[in-house]
Formats: sequence, C-alpha cells, structure tokens
Amino acid sequence: MTGLSLDSYRLLGRSGLRVSPLCLGTMTFGESWGADVAESRRIFDAYIDRGGNFVDTAGYYAQGRSEEITGTFAREKRDRLVLSTKYSLAVTQGDPNAAGNGRKSMMRSVEDSLKRLGTDYIDLLFLHVWDDTTPADEIMRGFDDLVRQGKVLYIGISDTPAWQVARLQTMAELRGWTQLAALQVEYSLLQRATERDLIPAAKALGLGVMPWSPLGSGLLSGKYATGAQLPSDPAGGRGDMIAASGRVNPAAVAVADVVKALADDLGVSSAQVAIAWTLANPAVTSPLIGARTLRQLEDNIGALNVDLTAEHLARLDEASRIDLGFPHDFLAYDFVRAGLTGATSLRTRT
Repeated sequence: MTGLSLDSYRLLGRSGLRVSPLCLGTMTFGESWGADVAESRRIFDAYIDRGGNFVDTAGYYAQGRSEEITGTFAREKRDRLVLSTKYSLAVTQGDPNAAGNGRKSMMRSVEDSLKRLGTDYIDLLFLHVWDDTTPADEIMRGFDDLVRQGKVLYIGISDTPAWQVARLQTMAELRGWTQLAALQVEYSLLQRATERDLIPAAKALGLGVMPWSPLGSGLLSGKYATGAQLPSDPAGGRGDMIAASGRVNPAAVAVADVVKALADDLGVSSAQVAIAWTLANPAVTSPLIGARTLRQLEDNIGALNVDLTAEHLARLDEASRIDLGFPHDFLAYDFVRAGLTGATSLRTRT
C-alpha cells in the first residue's frame, strides 16, 4: 500500500464511480463538539488540495448544518467532487413521515439535501439506518426513480442487516432497477462483527465497503492506550459520551495498546495503523475519516503511506480476533470440509 495518495482513485464497488481511498466525513462540521466553520474550511480545502474527491455528509448531521457547510465549501469545485449524503433519520421531530426508509421520507429528504448542498444532483445517496418496517420494493423503486430523474447518480446502504442488503441488491438486479454501489458499516479493530456476514455480502454483491469509525470512536487514536494522558474534553464533547457508553474497557484498552506498540515500532501514529488495517481488507474501498482539526486530518491521510506486512496484520488480528459464530465456525471444521470435498484437495476462487 506504500505510495498511495488521495488521488490514487478506486472504483466504488461494481460501478464506474472513481473515488479517493479515504473519504472525508463531515459529521464534525457544524457540531458543538466538532470543528468551527473556519477550521472545517481548512480541513475541507486540505483534503481537496491533496487530490481528495470523496466527501460524505448526511441531513441528520447537526440538523442539516453539516450539509449546508459542506455545500458552501464544495460550490466552486462541485463537478469534480463526489458528494455523498444520506436519508432516514429525522432532522426535525414530530412528523413520522419525515423519518424512516419510506418513499415519502426519501423524496422529501432528497429535496431538502439538494437545497442545503446547493446542488441539483447527489452523487451517492445512502439509506442511513434500516427501519425494519418499509417494504424492500418501495425502497429500491424509490431509489431507481431518483436515478432516472437525475437527482441521484449512485445509491448505497448503511447500518442494515446483511440478509436485507442481499435481498435488496438481488431484487434490484432481477427487476432491472439501479443496484447498490456501496455499503457503509462500522468497522475497526474494535468492531469486527461486520466480518461475519456484511463484508462478505458486500464483496459477493459488488458493493464497495466504506468503514465508518475506523478509529473505534477515537479509542484507537493512541489517547486511550495504557499510560496515555487524555486531553481535556470541551463541555458536551465526545470524550464524555464515549466514557459514558462503557466502550472504554479493559478489552478495548488491550487492543489499543497493541496498536500503539506497533505504531511505535513503525514510527507512525496509532490512528495511521488503525486506518491502514481497514485498508488492508480487499473489500474496503474508502474508509471514512473525520477530523476536528487540520492536524488530525493530516495525520489520518498519513495512513496511506503505512505498509502493514503479513506479520503486522497477524499481530493485530491476534489482539482483536472475534468468534465468527454459527454457521461459520461449523463450516470451518475439518471433518465438514473433508465431507464437502470427498477428502480431496480443492483450490477455491479468491
């Protein structure tokens, strides 16, 4: 991976859309705990100036403020950027149809996002969170209508069970509707459950994986390793939320310690090792990086120059490995594999 840069573009899933290997997440734009407008501008410009073209936001972030700020920054460079946004979560309260995955919510959210972003099309629209109530055909037909109208170019899905992702993609393929190009999931050395079914499904179905929170909500940044001094957290900051969630526990700290030890050996930051680890997965197209300061952004971009060897990956895997559970563990038993091959040698497709 050594020598990658933000302009080492990749195809997003089974599509012709070319995107940077790191996607700039703008959830910090407009939030009280995030970056102010001036710092957000510096972050945005630094990412673009280095060749980055992939920017992700959502109507839900900062009640629409993130989209407004992102749209203002993107205006002069709109045509060369890939703008990604999402629908599903309510920006304002009190209207049940201004939330969820239904067609009314989808169409209204897109119109609102277009206005806030100051553009007449969205490059990539995600279903943000699965609501478990909207019919699958309603969702996929709505997506297809938006693409046919020219308001959306590509579609993706986030935070949804793997079997539903597979169902939606297969339905779209069989009915000739626009197919999903991307999958956003939480994926890091502290959250590997997505390796059970979601990431394999994405690989098989042609969806480019975009890991969110590759630093495990900051736990893999080095700040939470044993002996590290936590910086002061502003009132209402994320540090208090992370501590209250119970995610700072001995198991997480143990993984953070291994990441920091490896980072120290390589002469890089913990954050760079954690992001580089996600990029080592061939199903991953572009991890989402979010920053509150320009320094954090520059450090994250440095992950593109971290070369993790097989030995490094094995060391990280040993520290963070999870049980895949049934049926994966059952299917891996030697006697089952022997039974399925007649005790012969079989070379499988990669």
